[in-house]
Amino acid sequence: MWSNFHTHSTYCDGKASLKDIVEAGRGQVHWLGFSSHAPVTFNCLWTMKMDAVDPYILEINSLKKLNPELEIYTGLEIDYVPGVSGPWYLQFEPLDYTIGSVHFADALPDGTRCEVDGPHAKFLEGLEKIFDNKIQDAVTRYYELTRQMLKYEPPTILGHMDKIKIQNTGHPLFDESESWYREEVKKTIDSIKGSGTIVEVNTRGLYQKKSDTPYPSPWILEILCQKNIPVMLNSDAHHPDDLINKFPETAALLKKIGFKKLSVLSRGEWTPFDFNESGILER
Repeated sequence: MWSNFHTHSTYCDGKASLKDIVEAGRGQVHWLGFSSHAPVTFNCLWTMKMDAVDPYILEINSLKKLNPELEIYTGLEIDYVPGVSGPWYLQFEPLDYTIGSVHFADALPDGTRCEVDGPHAKFLEGLEKIFDNKIQDAVTRYYELTRQMLKYEPPTILGHMDKIKIQNTGHPLFDESESWYREEVKKTIDSIKGSGTIVEVNTRGLYQKKSDTPYPSPWILEILCQKNIPVMLNSDAHHPDDLINKFPETAALLKKIGFKKLSVLSRGEWTPFDFNESGILER
């Protein structure tokens, strides 16, 4: 059995209800976390609306009671946007965890946010109008924002750490072996180490065929392993069929790199569990 704490439902841009995700999870996961995209204060088609947060939490609480054989947890994927985001969610019933992600790299002159993982044409528009077509500046800003989030609004889990590389697939704008890029990643890893945040290993790029490697890339995972930074395995599932998509091969990669444990929220506590290519090894 596996765990997955990064899932999306019809409360945001997911394709299935919370109940459908629970049903799909039977026999695949023992620990299941819901992490719909949290509301933002600007126009965005794929986030929750603020008035949906209370019903979302209430429904998850109901599912917890109706499915005691599963460990179900309440989370949100919260965007870090300087001057816009913040711990607004504290006004609601306490969450079990948060996933902190950077999806936006500043705003265009008309106020539209440049999406890091949106359509490539829109990213190129932002690259031109915000960063004067200087890809190093854009990527550096992405990692700067990630480090700011880790310092000022540290989440429980860091979401898809290097997702900006999605804009590099088939459109080579930068090389991950370049010294400036590696330096930005290493500085970010230092910030992770100081924050106590868990890094997710996210398989969505793999099963969507938008990346040849998980987020983060294997060379980054090697550094995380060397620095004893805890990791977990998530699929960022927007459809129930993807709850454990690419988990066996990604687990095998993590074992090869040298990871011995995966972090799991179990019985209300973050716990390191042994694992192999078949799943989490329960104690």
